[in-house]
Amino acid sequence: MKIGILGGGQLGRMMFQETIGLDLDLSFLDTSRSFPVGKIAHSFTEGDFTNYDDVIAFAKDMDVISIEIEKVNLKALYDLETQGKKIHPKPSSLEIIQDKGLQKEFYRKHSIPSSDFKLYNSKEEILKAIENEQVNYPFVQKTRKDGYDGKGVAIVHSETNLNKLLDGPCLIEPLVPIFKELAVIACRNERGECITYEVVEMVFDQEANLVKYLFSPAEILESTSETCRNIAESLIELFDICGLLAVEFFMDKKGEILVNEVAPRPHNSGHHTIDAAVCSQFENHIRAISNLPLGGTSQYKIGAMINILGEEGFTGQKKYMGLEDVLKLEDVHVHLYGKKITKPKRKMGHINVLGDSKEEIEDKINTIDKFFKVIA
Repeated sequence: MKIGILGGGQLGRMMFQETIGLDLDLSFLDTSRSFPVGKIAHSFTEGDFTNYDDVIAFAKDMDVISIEIEKVNLKALYDLETQGKKIHPKPSSLEIIQDKGLQKEFYRKHSIPSSDFKLYNSKEEILKAIENEQVNYPFVQKTRKDGYDGKGVAIVHSETNLNKLLDGPCLIEPLVPIFKELAVIACRNERGECITYEVVEMVFDQEANLVKYLFSPAEILESTSETCRNIAESLIELFDICGLLAVEFFMDKKGEILVNEVAPRPHNSGHHTIDAAVCSQFENHIRAISNLPLGGTSQYKIGAMINILGEEGFTGQKKYMGLEDVLKLEDVHVHLYGKKITKPKRKMGHINVLGDSKEEIEDKINTIDKFFKVIA
């Protein structure tokens, strides 16, 4: 079976690394072999996954096509599906997920708990709606397409923040009074076998709107965990997705669970599974799209994942500070993505931390935060 992956970033790199033992034939498409997976994968095609002809040419010899990023050419995937190629996730599901407005309408249609929302076509429409008191402060604006890693999101607390407004088609939703931000990775194969990982609790870098670190399992009631995992399982079945679906939740201050958004691919909220779980999210994604039995999702220990971001004030050839200090720590696992150039807040890698208690893990996180930096 030949498996083609659209995208060659760190997610593709970890897919390749985690499935070497299965001796599967994985190929990748992205614009440069200098990207993270291009440095290690034997089969890499230079091309543009947003370009129709490049995707069609890449896929002609593949049995299964999957993704590591949502922004791919949908028309090519629909045409390949018509030709009998297996596409995971299905283009019809990906089309909804690519558009945050369609996502929210999907949740409303299927009675999935999510915050209220309104759709707008431009900044001018939003300003008019504010003037007519149809939009109240504080609110969150999200562009309908192409938002990624905190991009395409504006949080507006008052009139003084209106300079943050983004132009183009978007959705507006009330700012949820968040108590915790949670996530669940669900996985499903063609046989209908479906599993979920432990609920994780995410702590965000508020400036970059990126996950700073996460803990797994989350410190929540068992009933809340069950609610999140059940919703994730329902969504992967409603979308009819084969592979992974990452579901991000808000838990508000009243304890209500609301779906924020989803991603039909390996996700930052599952990176800890490489070292903490019986079978990582990356291996389970490849198992699922290959219609193989799924691996276990239970954890060996309490786990955490720290995103390694480029330091502020540094752009250029990357240098790692404090790596030796981190490697001296027990049950700490470093995963660097092989990117040559660092930029402020750019994801350069992650570190997984295991321990018997949250206190033990927090001590290790504080040590890592103190010593390990990516500079230029």
